[in-house]
Amino acid sequence: MGTDQSNKFEQIHKLHERLSNATADYWVAYSNLNTWQFWLLLFLIILPLVALYFLIDRKKVFLIGFFGFNIHVWFHYADAITATNGFIDYPYKVIPFLSSSTALDIALIPVTSMLLYQWIVNNKKNFYLYATAYSFIASFLFKPALVTFGLMKLYNGMNFFYIFLIYILIFVISNLITNFFMYLQRKNDYPLENMKMSRLLSIKKKAR
Repeated sequence: MGTDQSNKFEQIHKLHERLSNATADYWVAYSNLNTWQFWLLLFLIILPLVALYFLIDRKKVFLIGFFGFNIHVWFHYADAITATNGFIDYPYKVIPFLSSSTALDIALIPVTSMLLYQWIVNNKKNFYLYATAYSFIASFLFKPALVTFGLMKLYNGMNFFYIFLIYILIFVISNLITNFFMYLQRKNDYPLENMKMSRLLSIKKKAR
């Protein structure tokens, strides 16, 4: 690493340290356990997880869980990218050192998406139709409510239509990945039986 590169890297590192310290100071002053916003966000973490425990279909728990994990990961990435680049930010957080909203990315959005996916699978409904409806409600009703109550802020031209497109994209990606792994599972459902059948056929050929 050259001298100029090293100096720039150290500058960036120090900026990260200053930002982390400023974020912690802000959280202690304005987003701590004494604020109603903290307890609301904590409630939005606990309640969905409790609801999921009682409502998830135990027969499809790995399928529903895999889809929900996809939703969680992609929304976390989307939140981190938009927050880091100054498009979306959250004045109140349960965990101060995360750029994204813990309540939304860990619990509320993944759990509601999982329960919707479960309902779609069990009732054989059109995934993209209901995913679009969910995205519309989340983007044009729920997100504006967060902005109204000061729990989320938009900057640099970010708007609810762009958020809607992000929701749609994440649902499509999560569904495609889930379907791909389901395809791999179906393709290799009975490897032992297939091996036995191939051995049996080879034995018959040798006998001939």
